[in-house]
Amino acid sequence: MKVTILHLYPDVMNLYGEYANVAVLCRHLEALGVEADVQTAGEDADFSTADFIYMGAGTERKQKYVLAAAPRQAEGLRSAVERGAAVLFTGNAMETLGASVSSAAGKVWPGYALADFTTVETEKRSPADVVAVSTLWEAPAVGFMNKCSVTRGAATPLFSELSLGFGNEEEHGAEGYVSGNVFATHITGPILVKNPDFTDLLIRRLFARKNWTVPERLPVLPHEREAYAVTLRELRGRIGREG
Repeated sequence: MKVTILHLYPDVMNLYGEYANVAVLCRHLEALGVEADVQTAGEDADFSTADFIYMGAGTERKQKYVLAAAPRQAEGLRSAVERGAAVLFTGNAMETLGASVSSAAGKVWPGYALADFTTVETEKRSPADVVAVSTLWEAPAVGFMNKCSVTRGAATPLFSELSLGFGNEEEHGAEGYVSGNVFATHITGPILVKNPDFTDLLIRRLFARKNWTVPERLPVLPHEREAYAVTLRELRGRIGREG
């Protein structure tokens, strides 16, 4: 059994050690006896064989480097999604999946246009720890975000509300985007390292794509559940103190 992972712009979009999202996914797959073939690419990306496509966060300047190539890559990415590939974009990579990203001064960059939402950068930067309620799994998600933008029109958010952190359009509002096997969020951390339930969800989606039988019990890597519980407890304690 083999899964092909396409990691887009790993050198450019890796602001918070986001490569670890791919690393932890590979470790989980390998624990299930699945070979994880990780391919890295930038402007020359070939989406035709990818089962899973990932991009992490970068600086605003590096995000614009990605956006310069997005219109040329959009058809390949859309075709991959239409044949069932899963996609996860984190941090400000999320913004590239929408119709456009605009600077505070009004300059507009077209995105991959997999979704209709639009993003406008602001002069205010909002770094924050995050506790979020997912629309797809029961356990709260934890992580970090550092954004200076507002995203409007994400009709199907990945998180219904945040008790810590900033949503797409407002503090504590709905956050991220999900449609089928396309997942996007400003949450970093890296998010899969901090949230094993999200990793399990992606594995189930990948197994379904391959028509493989999903094991009743998915692997648990050493200390990951304990680390998640500690982080959630600490952040919930902060909510109580600030509330």
